[in-house]
Amino acid sequence: MNTKTANFINSISLILMGLWGFIDVSSVTALIPSIFGVLIFICYFLSRKNQKLNLIFAHIAVLLTILILIALIGTRLPKSLDEGGLGLIRLIIMISTCSFALIVFIKSFIESRKS
Repeated sequence: MNTKTANFINSISLILMGLWGFIDVSSVTALIPSIFGVLIFICYFLSRKNQKLNLIFAHIAVLLTILILIALIGTRLPKSLDEGGLGLIRLIIMISTCSFALIVFIKSFIESRKS
């Protein structure tokens, strides 16, 4: 799996789960993951379009992924654990895809550094 695919999967997951959360609870704050997902998708799209700027967009995508992962774990996870239900499932999906994308990014950066 390459970084662009992981980035794409993560962005789509954040967008869809955020929209699902917004529809489910009708809270504007549920759109925060969707906003991050759109920004990560823009990084994905621009990195595919311009190979010279691929490194910059990869680092921006990593930064955005780390920020949303911290927000999901730090603020939303304790509340979702208490409430349970579909909100917890959505949160687990978003945390999983963000963690997966970070692992792929870190492996890619290590391989790039070695060569």
